[in-house]
Amino acid sequence: MRSLLPASLLILPLLAASALAAPPDDTLVVGLSADASSFDPAQIASRDNANIAKHIFATLFTVNFEGEIKPYLAESTEVSADGRAYTFTIKPGLTCEDGEPLTADDVAYSFNRPADKSKNFTGNSAGFVYTTLGFQSAEALDERRVRINLAAKTTLALGMMAQVYVHCRDSYEKMTLDEAAIHPVASGSYRLARWDRGSQIVLEKRQEPANFRQIVWRVIPEASTRTAELIAGNVDLITNVAPDQIGAIDGSGTASVAKVDGTRRMQVGFNLSEAAKSLPGGKEIQDPKVRWALQYAVDVPGICTQLLGTECRRATSLVNPPNDDPSLKPVPYDPEKAEKLLDEAGYPRGPDGVRFRTTLQGPRGRYLNDANVVQAIGQYLTDIGVETDVELLEWASVYSPLLRAKKMAPLFFLGQGGVTWNPLYDMSLFATPDATTNYQSWNDPRWYADWKVALEADTVEAARPAINRMLKLFYEEGPWLQLYFQPDFYGVSHRISWQPRRDEEIDLFEARLAP
Repeated sequence: MRSLLPASLLILPLLAASALAAPPDDTLVVGLSADASSFDPAQIASRDNANIAKHIFATLFTVNFEGEIKPYLAESTEVSADGRAYTFTIKPGLTCEDGEPLTADDVAYSFNRPADKSKNFTGNSAGFVYTTLGFQSAEALDERRVRINLAAKTTLALGMMAQVYVHCRDSYEKMTLDEAAIHPVASGSYRLARWDRGSQIVLEKRQEPANFRQIVWRVIPEASTRTAELIAGNVDLITNVAPDQIGAIDGSGTASVAKVDGTRRMQVGFNLSEAAKSLPGGKEIQDPKVRWALQYAVDVPGICTQLLGTECRRATSLVNPPNDDPSLKPVPYDPEKAEKLLDEAGYPRGPDGVRFRTTLQGPRGRYLNDANVVQAIGQYLTDIGVETDVELLEWASVYSPLLRAKKMAPLFFLGQGGVTWNPLYDMSLFATPDATTNYQSWNDPRWYADWKVALEADTVEAARPAINRMLKLFYEEGPWLQLYFQPDFYGVSHRISWQPRRDEEIDLFEARLAP
């Protein structure tokens, strides 16, 4: 098999570590690849952003290391007979950072605020969570009891509610949206002490649980620089370790690499919106036959071994194993078949060898070796006559806003987080045609007819026939060029004891100094 990219792109040299002092014992330092975009609890959308926010804001429930849903602010739960109303009693004595008591009224406000259409929120709660939940309203019954009203019964309720950040009403009603984005008022264990854009985010402990007085999140986009800082002892934990740097970390004597099979679903999204039709390649990908042909053009196992440093099985759906449909088999790498199918779809090569032209956008530094992966995919598509211009964009200030506005190129590289506790969670990216997380603007009536059936089932097992029909449709005609479930490599200093999770949540409540 030919090399995917020039050798100069495959290995990045380690840069010299900057002269920083090692962290004191009461401070934990994390090296991230991308900065946060917002700390408005209704605007937080990316995993990197959410990993920081979960230490600032509390939630009714949490999902633990084993994927179990556990109470956090909620002390008890009652569910109505029709499964559409959840009444929670919250713990007594709760407060926010500014000293305001945290009551049931604040919880109701925290749920209702992201649903306020006049504010045009595009965060995880407003889009993904609420469209999946069928959230209707929240109301305080007294100081400690709050009722959450849903449009229909769903097996996803508690897990989805665990993603809504609770924040105190009085504080947030005094702020503009711009102020809320940069001045969060904490309800959780830590408060935001400092945010130097593009450089660092500093959190300070305000209450238990918290094992460190301070957590510093350093923004280090370059993978080799993160590695050098870890080996030098300047940071305790880094994300997205480049495969070619694993050996250096493991042999350093100061840190090692922890690998976990992640739940993030990597794909090339097809932008099927009306606006994208006028862009080069936008009209062609509207045809499911073209989308199916392009699946054969990309050597996914080759990308995994050469660019990610590991073996992987190509995804067959948007659902994480073991909840996927085992009857669906990974599409093999077969460029000749890709070309044959494109001929049959009415897109033969022209005199210049080009079938049609398009653009593939991707972030630089957000995902594992993403820039090289995107360039490799662009080359694979060009090889079959789909001449592909690759654009690599900065994540926080450029790429993420384009996603939220659904103004991507016809093809765009993206990873979307998932879980193992319910297949409907993974599928709820497409809960409605206009869902915030439906970046592809996919609107197939067959999918949405079965989605209603699956969501109303009493159990996941009862929903399985509808789920499998949906997954087969997604496999054959869906809006993703299927890639892989991202393997996650973390660099961990020997100074600390910490274990990574499959779902990419960086939970530092259990981190501690190594014995």
